[in-house]
Parts: sequence; C-alpha cells; structure tokens
Amino acid sequence: MKVYQGKTVDEALKLASEELQKPIEELIYSVEDKKIGIFNKRYVVDVYELSDIIAYAEDYILRVIDSFGIESSVKTVLDDDLIRITIDSTHNPILIGNNGSTLRALNELVKVAVSNHFRRHFRILLDINGYKEKKYFKLHKMARRLAHEVQKTKTTYTFDAMPADERRVIHNACSGMPNIKTESTGDGAHRQVQIIYVE
Repeated sequence: MKVYQGKTVDEALKLASEELQKPIEELIYSVEDKKIGIFNKRYVVDVYELSDIIAYAEDYILRVIDSFGIESSVKTVLDDDLIRITIDSTHNPILIGNNGSTLRALNELVKVAVSNHFRRHFRILLDINGYKEKKYFKLHKMARRLAHEVQKTKTTYTFDAMPADERRVIHNACSGMPNIKTESTGDGAHRQVQIIYVE
C-alpha cells in the first residue's frame, strides 16, 4: 500500500497515477480527510497494489479455516483478472463439503470480505486439492454429451443451479457447436444453464 496526500482527492489521485503510471480509473484506493491546523485540510489516499488484495484474501481465508481448528496453507496464482487460491489442509474433505457446498460458501465469504474491504469487486476462485479442476473436466464432458443429445432430440436440457464459474464451463464447452446455444436463467443462487436447440 502507498499513501498520497493532496489539497483535494483529485490532486492526491493524480500524484498516485503519475508515480504508479496507471490511469486513475484503474487505481484501487480508499480516501480519508486529515485536518492540519485549524483551517487546513489534506486528503489522504491509500492506494493498493494487487499484491495487497491477494495478501488480504489469503490472510482472511487462513483465519477462517483456523477458526475451525484446521491447519492449512494457501498458494495463489493470478490468471488474467482471476485470483486463484489453492488451499491445502489437514482436513480437505471437510472444507470441500457435500458436492463442494462448503468450498462454495468459503469462496463467497472471501469474495464478500475482500469486496467490502477494498470497495471493489474481484474475481476470486478457491480450490482444494484440484477439486475444482476435476469438476470442470467432468462438467465439460457432461455438457458436450448433453449438447449432442439436444442436437438429436431438439429438446432443451436444463442443469441444476450452479455457481458462475461452473456455468461458464458449460457455456464454453457448448460454444461453437452446430444448432446449439446456451443461456443462463434465474437469479442468484438459483441461476441455471440451459442447452437449447436452434435451427
């Protein structure tokens, strides 16, 4: 984190933009005003690097898991704008939960905590012992198989509700297949993917 000051917020942000060589709209920052003397006021802008966001997310998830009495470690890689955090613990199956339910809850918890702290949305994906990658592989195969069925029967197939990252796998798996399109329907936790036949 770096700190910049100015008579106005714009002045402080301009200084940060020039030093970091980034457009102001790409900066991740928080603002506070600071009085100097009786009449003078300075604005203090805390500018965060992506490494600050990653460190916060890692620390948060480790503290949450530690509260369960489970020892764990994390490793993070950046995949474009996606922060991938891989967890390894003494009780991986417990943290994954039934059909990945506990892992999804932990993922949502970390995303909300990071977004609230930095006042900006970040794409964060938690994985444990390659669970997500294995699930993506199975979903991809299933989506292709079901899309071929839809091509034959011309009957729409609707998946059970699933999180955004898994829906994306379905969309990508079916992309470019003849006479097939995919759509997401529903809201929030009830959002589903449909494989639809088109002439």
